[in-house]
Amino acid sequence: MPSSIPSSTDSWWCSADTEYAFLGFSYEVTACQSISQLNSEFADIKNTFGSRYVRLYGACDRDGFYDDIVDAAWEAGLGVHALIWFGFDGGDQWEARRDSLVSSLTTNPKAKFITRGVQFGSEPLFDNVLPHSELASQVLSLKSKLRGVGIPVTVSELAYGYQERGGAQDVLDAIDFINAHMLPFFSTLATTGSAAWPLVETDMDWFMQHGNGKKIYFDENGWPSVTSPSVQNNSALAQASVASEKGYFTMLDSHCEDLKQLGPQGGIGWFAHIYSDNQEPGYGIYNTAGKKKFPFKPRTCC
Repeated sequence: MPSSIPSSTDSWWCSADTEYAFLGFSYEVTACQSISQLNSEFADIKNTFGSRYVRLYGACDRDGFYDDIVDAAWEAGLGVHALIWFGFDGGDQWEARRDSLVSSLTTNPKAKFITRGVQFGSEPLFDNVLPHSELASQVLSLKSKLRGVGIPVTVSELAYGYQERGGAQDVLDAIDFINAHMLPFFSTLATTGSAAWPLVETDMDWFMQHGNGKKIYFDENGWPSVTSPSVQNNSALAQASVASEKGYFTMLDSHCEDLKQLGPQGGIGWFAHIYSDNQEPGYGIYNTAGKKKFPFKPRTCC
């Protein structure tokens, strides 16, 4: 990053056309990581894997936490997909999180140079936290509030989350780009990660057909190495194993050229969900002892 904060974001971000292949990690923040941990892990995300971005998942409600995220990302040279987290309890705490994030994005002078976009929820349609018309209105309102700092807004969601709401085209029309959840382990047709390309293709095609040419990212994207109470297969043939998790990412990497050619605006970029098993059991690239579960060095271009 530059030694001083630039005066404008004009020409700051690379073109979306260059954002395909592996982009970075989902990173869960419920632990309210210290600034030293953020600095260490963001540096690892950047330097070990060549990442461009972290995509936030979960929520930390500690005052000033997003400013710590900005500082750590600035130091590491990463961009951030920020998140307004609804949670699973049906409460209204998301409103305070929204307002706190907007405050940080509009008052922290570094924030607009770090924040590539804001996700208005993670699976808010699938979790039915708001009617889709209200979610679309909230997205449009947030876009208005962030227009002055030039930060776009999306919703992080499954294809099925849209489909079970009749397509929720109003939400797709409201967002600036598409953050698509790609979790084929849960498909009734799932077998192994290495064999999941047809399942990925099905959801990818749906987003391309309904996304009006908007940029697509696979953000919550992965395959578990173990099941857990919240991660259960819907196919008797679906294998949760380290080999299957490795096979999924190897398969995605092998389709780099396809994702580049098929996706709008230069191709589809993808994140690995998630950085560590300490953040979500089974999905991490690192295990709970801080060791890589398998060699992981996907291509960042092709």
